[in-house]
Parts: sequence; C-alpha cells; structure tokens
Amino acid sequence: MSTLTDPTPHDRMTARIIEVGETTAGIAVPEHGGVRFYSSERSFDTLDGTLFRSFEQATRAARERSRPGARSLRQPLLQAV
Repeated sequence: MSTLTDPTPHDRMTARIIEVGETTAGIAVPEHGGVRFYSSERSFDTLDGTLFRSFEQATRAARERSRPGARSLRQPLLQAV
C-alpha cells in the first residue's frame, strides 16, 4: 500500500503572470528558495532569470523597472537570494 503525503506549500504553488498596467512583463515560476522571473517583454529582460523570494518581490521589481526614467540595469533592483 502506498501513502500519499500532503504536498508542501511550495508544491501547491503555480506560476503566475506578472502584468504592469496593460503589459505582460513575464511569469514568475516557483522553485526551491523563491520564484524565478522569466520576461516576456524586452523592456523586462534585465530581470530575466532572477530568483526572487516571493511573487510580490518579483512584481515590485517589474513595476520599478517600468517606471519612466528607470535605469537600464544588468542587475535588478530587488534581486534576492
């Protein structure tokens, strides 16, 4: 007889689309240690592949990146672990 264990909260998380205004910035995919951001719009490519601690942190970074006059960065402003 096999037993099923209750999945951890991480296992129950699904990827989320991150939108800034009318623009789809990318998706945040859960993985061990946080969520990884994958850009879907060129202006968010500087965040592509970054691991954030939470969906909220990834969303904040995308919003910050989209602000008028935002610096063109190789490293995101809220890069996490």
